[in-house]
Amino acid sequence: MTASATRPAVLLGLGVAIAAYLLSFFHRVAPAAISGDLQVSFAIGGAQLGSLAATYFYVYTLMQIPTGVLADTLGPRRILWWGGLVAGVGAILFGLAPSFELAFVGRTLVGLGVSVTFIAMLKLLAIGFDERRFATLTGLCMLIGNFGSILAGAPLAWATQATGWRQVFVAVGLLSFALAFASRAWVIETPAGKVDRTAWLSGLVSVLKNRATWPGFFANAGLSGAFFAFAGLWAVPYLTQMHAMSRATASNHVSIYFLGFAVGSALWGRVSDAMGKRKPVALAVSGLHVLGWGVWLWATWRDGGALPLAATYALCVVMGLATAGFTLSWASAKEVNPPQLSGMATSVVNVGIFLGPAILQPTVGWLMERTWDARMEAGVRIYSASDWRNGVLLLAASALAGWIATLFVRETGCRNIWKQ
Repeated sequence: MTASATRPAVLLGLGVAIAAYLLSFFHRVAPAAISGDLQVSFAIGGAQLGSLAATYFYVYTLMQIPTGVLADTLGPRRILWWGGLVAGVGAILFGLAPSFELAFVGRTLVGLGVSVTFIAMLKLLAIGFDERRFATLTGLCMLIGNFGSILAGAPLAWATQATGWRQVFVAVGLLSFALAFASRAWVIETPAGKVDRTAWLSGLVSVLKNRATWPGFFANAGLSGAFFAFAGLWAVPYLTQMHAMSRATASNHVSIYFLGFAVGSALWGRVSDAMGKRKPVALAVSGLHVLGWGVWLWATWRDGGALPLAATYALCVVMGLATAGFTLSWASAKEVNPPQLSGMATSVVNVGIFLGPAILQPTVGWLMERTWDARMEAGVRIYSASDWRNGVLLLAASALAGWIATLFVRETGCRNIWKQ
């Protein structure tokens, strides 16, 4: 932050970063609500649908460490500007794409553009606010940002039926351009000289060599992987095919799931800061997330398959709240590394959040296609209970592996414990 930057200026810039983060969440989850439209528009199956959704996560994963370096050297203002422009081009291309290949390119550009938003937001929090409030403030920012995922549920399904999915994404691309210009105008410059731009590699190496950095990475890969692979793509087809819901009702479940996640993101950070502990909170709520997967898996085995509507809504609320336990990983990573390298530290563990879904989204589709009996309705592939059982089992195993990794996270007492 420049010496002349005032608190209102800091808050205004942070607000722009949060708005860009909200848009990134919309893109992350949108394929779930329009999965059927995408299959019909491009004549694709489950594996290709998974790849189209997951390309966002592929490029997001690859960009996390470079984004951490850029946040610590160039600063949030510049990376939000360029990210907004690239995401805008990608969203418009995705909306106008006449073929699967061009849609793939468009979604890849979207992933590239929005990949900078979260780390930029964390950097603004790290340099502008008391570190003792970092987890609480991160949670509050995520609470707001998660409205993007809520918009990508039932509201997107409604807008798609009213105007078509293509028009929605062209409009979202124009909004990305607007946020890019807002970033250039209002996001503050970061302090000069705190990180030597010629020595960034040694800083990154120190973060990567720190063993305390890595448990958060693996916890995120497992827990977030299961969450975003399901809620970001497979939840709507699963709920419509296994639980006999309409697409609107299934999309409502996705919105409820993300609403719970948004509330949990704010809640668990505040609870953690108040307790002065990270690990016990993360273990308890992530364990509840794993148990939720046990219920979905049991539903694929029970006679009749479908659960009562009240039960599925309740499960989405509880799992949304519990899923947010992995959000404490950013604070934990920041607190076991040098303060001036907070961007790099949070970006390394953030890689896991996107690597998990990048692997799982297409893998779930591939697993189900192996046993699929070629049944289709209106151009959409219909999977049997045994097909879904394979996919849900993989997601449950991923969540369990993430919880096990949480056991190895170092407790920081909500303060920076890094020593040379």
